[in-house]
Amino acid sequence: MTSEGLKKLQDELEHLKTVERKEIAEKIKVALSFGDLSENSEYDEAKNDQALLESRIAAIEAQLKHVRVLDESEMSSEHVHVGSTVRVQNDKGQEFTYVISGATEADPFNGKISDESPVGKSIMGLSVGDKGEAILPNGTTVVYTVLEISK
Repeated sequence: MTSEGLKKLQDELEHLKTVERKEIAEKIKVALSFGDLSENSEYDEAKNDQALLESRIAAIEAQLKHVRVLDESEMSSEHVHVGSTVRVQNDKGQEFTYVISGATEADPFNGKISDESPVGKSIMGLSVGDKGEAILPNGTTVVYTVLEISK
């Protein structure tokens, strides 16, 4: 994970614990004031929201226990790896620039693709000039040529 991704995850965890927990506790308190819990849909909904929140908090905490932050000084631009910025060309001549990230940091609409995505997998470990073949979710096969790798 990049240091930027780690910071985002830590910020999300802090927000969930300090803001979201308080909001859900308030929802539960208000729902309890309506009385009879057996027919209280507001209470049921608030408790479900609380369970989802606690689940997300637990997932982030577990992830943070096992996170490995990439040291940018150790990263090279000889091969594609997590943290690389890669310019590729597909077999139709279209060029794309991607930042290779871990699955938790992926944001394909902003050019950050996961190393576990079809395109990410196909170019991981390649050097400039190498070709990788990706089978996209729609079943088509696309060949990508690595044009440039940077940190």
